[in-house]
Amino acid sequence: MNIALIAHDQKKQDMIHFALAYEPILKEHTLYATGTTGKLIMQNTSLEINRLMSGPLGGDQQIGAMIAENRMDVVLFFRDPLTAQPHEPDIIALLRLCDVYGVPLATNMATAEVLVKSIEQGDIDWRKVVNPNKTEEGRT
Repeated sequence: MNIALIAHDQKKQDMIHFALAYEPILKEHTLYATGTTGKLIMQNTSLEINRLMSGPLGGDQQIGAMIAENRMDVVLFFRDPLTAQPHEPDIIALLRLCDVYGVPLATNMATAEVLVKSIEQGDIDWRKVVNPNKTEEGRT
């Protein structure tokens, strides 16, 4: 599965802890992350991350494009609900695309844990049915 990892500045440490805790599960999948989040995860784990641009510089939109192209299966986006984000329209667009295309989305650690445990158990394998023509690289 293709999994996106995104974290606002105040949630990056939570994402690092999450990636460390679930590294054995995450390493079995293709991971994408926005710039700084991906860099920090790679510095603190042995996970391979396909790094995109920083969220405010277009990374959120890159992940959104992958969703629209049927190339993303799960989005783990640790949002900071207490801090205004200058690129809020991009964030809302990303969340909307997850809803439009039926991509499972976690916006906090508790929901991310449920999703990752579901991935481990094969409960999200329905994505393979939804995306039957997906190749190993995630392209249809």
